[in-house]
Amino acid sequence: MKDRKLLMIPGPVEFTPEVIRAMGMFTTSHVAPDFIEVFGQALERLREVFLCPQGQPFVIAGSGTLAMDIAAANLIEPGDKALVVNTGYFGDRFAAILERYGAEVTQVKAPAIGDAPPLDEVEAALQSGSYKLMTITHVDTSTAVKADVKGLAAVGRRYGALVVVDGVCAVAGEEMRQEEWGIDLALTASQKAICVPPGLALVVAGPRAMEAFRKRQTPVGNYYADWNNWLPIMEAYEARQPSYFGTPPVNLIWALNVSLGQILDEGMEARFARHRRLSRAFKAAVAALGLKQLPLSADKEATTLTAIYYPAGVDRTVLGYIKEAGVIVAGGLHPAIKAQYFRVGHMGVVSAADILTTVGAIEQGLARAGYQFEPGTGLAAAQAVLCESS
Repeated sequence: MKDRKLLMIPGPVEFTPEVIRAMGMFTTSHVAPDFIEVFGQALERLREVFLCPQGQPFVIAGSGTLAMDIAAANLIEPGDKALVVNTGYFGDRFAAILERYGAEVTQVKAPAIGDAPPLDEVEAALQSGSYKLMTITHVDTSTAVKADVKGLAAVGRRYGALVVVDGVCAVAGEEMRQEEWGIDLALTASQKAICVPPGLALVVAGPRAMEAFRKRQTPVGNYYADWNNWLPIMEAYEARQPSYFGTPPVNLIWALNVSLGQILDEGMEARFARHRRLSRAFKAAVAALGLKQLPLSADKEATTLTAIYYPAGVDRTVLGYIKEAGVIVAGGLHPAIKAQYFRVGHMGVVSAADILTTVGAIEQGLARAGYQFEPGTGLAAAQAVLCESS
């Protein structure tokens, strides 16, 4: 009997066999010629995945929070003004990180959980002061709310702010066109839609971000995150030359290059379209089962995950029933409503079969929890979307 459970949380995600094989290969030296070639290729491929041909990629051992830390450490000096567009838990985190480096932080918060700040409120805040930097969480993993990154970036640029996008739960799943949309820095982590096990902080800094860094008047307040230490390393590997500051996570970078190659083989347009289709199918199932999502409107619903309120009479014990049916989903994260909802990730190498398996497991879990519905309702709704001609 197959015992492995399907992992459908908002990261880590499922990985391809080729990525897992790269993780399990014998570790090479970090200055071996074959590794130098792989690292250089991975840096080049990141520009293509982020759609930022002029960007400077950074691949550093760490989590998505380190990627946020890297952005703040290198772009903020004490006294700089920063605006945080806050849609949930990770907006709070970015504000705390910016304050740690001496920024004067203003937050434009969503009027309610599941909502996003209106564009005109963000513009009003930008008008009221000279902000060096504005942060946007593309998809807040705690609420499954998707921000209007394209619109926000345009407004931020209009008022001269550096536009920084936390794309941890978005890059390579949600549509993002870094250079075209005027995003000065975008960041993510390896374990989400990039489809590599946890351990890599991934940052692509555009020309304006690099210029702001070079014009700093004060030292970077974080030794490990300092681009003065890492930029020569990234440039050397891309030039296919050995270099050293800190030992890179060799196997993770081998795996990263494999996954980036697979992403680019699929093509970014096809990848965006596949994520939208699978998300629509899953959300159709949720609606058919009479379940309510956290986002307050369809235009704010993330493509990469879905956050769902428990129906009346059901609590988090249903997660155990879903797991027994073969699928692992995640509980709530937002502190104010943590016990009221659960989350399902559907990003990366997720397939139509994975969506149907997950919906089936949720139906079984809900039935065992005592929720009344017509069995197969969710599956039929998902299948109807999946059977639409593309």
